[in-house]
Amino acid sequence: MTPTQLRPPTMADVARLAGVSHQTVSRVLGDHPNVREQTRVRVLRAIEEMGYRRNSSARALVTRRTRTLGVVASDTTLYGPASTLFALEEAARAEGYLVSTVSLRRLTVEELSEALDHLSEGGVEGVVAIAPQRSAVEALAELRHPFPVVVVGSGPGVDIPSVSVDQQLGARLATAHLLAAGHRTVWHLAGPEDWQEAADRADGWRSTLRAEGVEPPMLLRGDWSPLSGYRAGQELAGWVGRGLTAVFVANDQMALGVLRALREAGVRTPQDVAVVGFDDIPESEFFAPPLTTVRQDFESVGKQGIALLLDLIEGRPPASSRIAIEPQLVVRASTFPYTAQSERAPL
Repeated sequence: MTPTQLRPPTMADVARLAGVSHQTVSRVLGDHPNVREQTRVRVLRAIEEMGYRRNSSARALVTRRTRTLGVVASDTTLYGPASTLFALEEAARAEGYLVSTVSLRRLTVEELSEALDHLSEGGVEGVVAIAPQRSAVEALAELRHPFPVVVVGSGPGVDIPSVSVDQQLGARLATAHLLAAGHRTVWHLAGPEDWQEAADRADGWRSTLRAEGVEPPMLLRGDWSPLSGYRAGQELAGWVGRGLTAVFVANDQMALGVLRALREAGVRTPQDVAVVGFDDIPESEFFAPPLTTVRQDFESVGKQGIALLLDLIEGRPPASSRIAIEPQLVVRASTFPYTAQSERAPL
């Protein structure tokens, strides 16, 4: 094995193979116009033959750009944060950026500070924080950082540039759909109290009922898991025949638990109780019955989040520093009457 095979090929190795100078290889890599086409082709062929890759650290010293973005996340086992993280990574790659991700158990001031310090040492140009909990956004607001930060999943009223799905609109679509189907009221199984998304969905449910002159019934609370939905469903089953005919559940996993509990109690869906979820997870159309739910456009969240961050990095004034993306109601057989189309119009 030759010495050049024992280490990654360098620009000088490419220059020797192509029979040109080191500076010519640099010009080809920089797409400089003052390079003859024959020379450019010869250099590119040598690059491909040797498997040469540019040294990103060396390039960063010259350009002061690392083309790397940071993402801070927690609860990535849940569908929403996991889908958001994937969408952000895809959007960053599409813009030619690498992503360095730090997953934290809790988004406290101390852990966020350590994560941002770690990302800063790694040379990231900006950070997206997936921060669905109110406490996480408050912690971020306390910290100083040497790069732009964008928050996703935080909801309205955030002092940091943000991108989020309009959770209140989604809840209004779900609740109004059930009222339009003839239900006199709609019960709600909410998510954890500290989650801004859970609070916004509960607010949308509550405001829609009150706008129709209906006083909201008792609110139940779960932890996003099917088990918490199952336990709430057992409680809800006890109210069937006493005014409960429709339930809006704050996510699809809890709705799965609710459906099982109702079924075990002999309650039919949607004939006795209609159920609407939130998220439109891939399995929701295969629930028994298929679940009416609110679809979140995580792809748009990722694209808009990265676009906003890049605007801040480049010093461009963004069109808006508070971006809200509309959700979509997907109607399936868990509500009655059943239609095959989706509703997009805001109330």
